[in-house]
Amino acid sequence: MDVRDPIHGNIPLSDAEVAILDSKAYQRLRAIKQLGFSEFSFPGATHNRYLHSIGVCHLAGVAFDSIFAGYEFSKPDVRRRFRQTVRLAAMLHDIGHGPLSHASEEVMPPLKDLNVKAYSLRKVKPSPDSQANHEDYTIKFVTDSSLTKVLRDNFSDIDPMHIACLVDKTLQLTDGFFIDNDLDFRTILSQMVSSEMDVDRMDYLERDAYFCGTNYGKVELAWLLNNLTYHPKEGQLHLALNRRALYTFDDFLLARHHMHLMVYFHHKSIIYEELLYRYLTGPECSFFVPSDIEKYIHCTDWALYQHLEGVSNPWARRLMDRKPFKMLFELHSIKATGRPEAIVKVLEGEGIEAIHSSSQARLSKYHGGSAVDKGFQIFVVDKYDYLADPYPIEETTEIFKKYEDIRQIDRIYVAPENFDRAEKILIDRRI
Repeated sequence: MDVRDPIHGNIPLSDAEVAILDSKAYQRLRAIKQLGFSEFSFPGATHNRYLHSIGVCHLAGVAFDSIFAGYEFSKPDVRRRFRQTVRLAAMLHDIGHGPLSHASEEVMPPLKDLNVKAYSLRKVKPSPDSQANHEDYTIKFVTDSSLTKVLRDNFSDIDPMHIACLVDKTLQLTDGFFIDNDLDFRTILSQMVSSEMDVDRMDYLERDAYFCGTNYGKVELAWLLNNLTYHPKEGQLHLALNRRALYTFDDFLLARHHMHLMVYFHHKSIIYEELLYRYLTGPECSFFVPSDIEKYIHCTDWALYQHLEGVSNPWARRLMDRKPFKMLFELHSIKATGRPEAIVKVLEGEGIEAIHSSSQARLSKYHGGSAVDKGFQIFVVDKYDYLADPYPIEETTEIFKKYEDIRQIDRIYVAPENFDRAEKILIDRRI
């Protein structure tokens, strides 16, 4: 079967992969918008995670073929198995995403109620009192749900746990599935799914830019893919990039950074997320995400909108009636100034309710990532200088230093009926 995609053209899928697409768990992604409330800022941004995930699956196959074009595996079947596993991990990486935005994670159950059995393979066990997130639902879907049976029935030589291990780097394997010719391929395959240069970002940047009608996310994707390669280190294969594409990688990082600042953090999207957050975290909220993974299949954008339509909570009503608070103040900075807090204090002193939101973007995981992320290094290799040693990618470009600071956007919103009075207060008091 071929899927007609406006970004990548015809995407071929095997019958076994189509069986995954046809599962109820995967069909749910048709009802999960890729960009949540961004359609109120960019009306074309109504695309869903269903097609995005198919695009990521496709790019995983393209990236694999590029990286291992001249590589000799021990057997052709090993190549096929590794390629199929990374395609499945890419296809299913978003399967557990919650409705509308990350705000819905506020009403997800305790992790212990979700009962993710796969986490027994983690070296550091998560706290049972912690709250579940969409990544936990993803691992649950892959390893312990009706989708798991579909995976086993259609891919008999790939265990669902092998797929989960490429999505969650903290899971520990107990077999040698990813070992071939004494090299461990798990690192590079995991990096293809999730890293500073993963196929997830490659797809959503191009896709989001297309549907939003912007140029921020457009990159030289074919050149980047064609220059992906590998680098062995201490028995593991790491993702690597040919030096001649290093500037394209710079553009790739900047494209994502600017998409956050100009699209994902658009002031209209942010206020709608704030309204939803205030309802979901308030005492009147009666919407909760089920811990039963099969019931979660029905937890979609539509289900949440339907719920919001039937409640009288003022935050929910503003969201559903499209009467959000209006942006009064905006400050872009790289360090805290205390000014937004001072403005809110003055406004509240005058009896004006204000919402202060703070959106933060950082160029790279390397600036503040976890020890797990830092252990999965990407390298730069020079195919035209055989004396040059491979280097970690963050050491070969100045862009990491130039954009090391956190970019922060502080905004203050007030009700439309209070906007003129609030604006006059700010002007008169020169806050």
